[in-house]
Amino acid sequence: MRQLWDFLDEEMGPDKMAQMKAHIEECKRCVPHYDWEKAFLEALACVKPDCCAPSRLKEKLEQRLREAGFSGSAKV
Repeated sequence: MRQLWDFLDEEMGPDKMAQMKAHIEECKRCVPHYDWEKAFLEALACVKPDCCAPSRLKEKLEQRLREAGFSGSAKV
C-alpha cells in the first residue's frame, strides 16, 4: 500500500511495476484501495481547470520550494 501512489503515477522501474501489477491482481485486500485511488486520480484529472495559475504565483511557489530545499529544476 505504501507504494501504490508510485505505481499509479508509474514512477517505478519496469520490474517493480510488473511486480506491483501482479500483486494487485491477486491481493483481495489491495484491490479496493487500488480501485478507489485510481478512480480518485481519474476524477481529479477530469476536473482539472483548463487555465493555468498566474505566472507570479508559479514564481512564488518555485521560490518557496527552493527555499525549502527542493531542486531548482522542479517546475510548477
